[in-house]
Amino acid sequence: MTEVSPSDADIVAATRHWLTRAVIGLNLCPFAKSVHVKRQVRYAISRATSLEAALPDLENELRRLDGADPDEIDTTLLIFPNAFADFLDYNDALWFADRLLQQLRLDGTLQIASFHPHYQFEGTEPDDIENYTNRAPYPILHLLREASIERAVDAFPDAADIYTRNQATMRRLGHAGWRDWMARHGEGEGEDGDEGKEAAQ
Repeated sequence: MTEVSPSDADIVAATRHWLTRAVIGLNLCPFAKSVHVKRQVRYAISRATSLEAALPDLENELRRLDGADPDEIDTTLLIFPNAFADFLDYNDALWFADRLLQQLRLDGTLQIASFHPHYQFEGTEPDDIENYTNRAPYPILHLLREASIERAVDAFPDAADIYTRNQATMRRLGHAGWRDWMARHGEGEGEDGDEGKEAAQ
């Protein structure tokens, strides 16, 4: 039986649910709610199936974000539903993504953060609940503005403690608690005005 690829709308909906329920709902990133509410998040979908095809899509999104008005697009979630299913392959792709950032001379201006369905921190086991802080429904490259990060850190004096606090949050929640939490709707999910900017490559 041929597996049917999810539609762009389904991919964005799943990603938005993860953003609103996990990232914002569990306060894994205290800076995320503001850009979500202001509709400054761009959801970009790459249908690439290989690293070679993914890099041009990444370049396009890096250039787009760099050239955009921050009030319109402050951050981009570049989603890969058809590539990098294996976390080790995804991890290797991050090296090329960072190299591309440098080649475009955008390091220091933009940053790339990583999320994956099978994300695993160094020194952990695959099923350790702590890994779920960076687990998303699809492989995602999160493109951020350095200036926005700096402003957010200045406004959040305990920014250095975010990682430790997130790990503690996940340990308190546990696997069953995580599944139950993610089964519910997130704040503002599906409401008009919270859609963000959507695009498919």
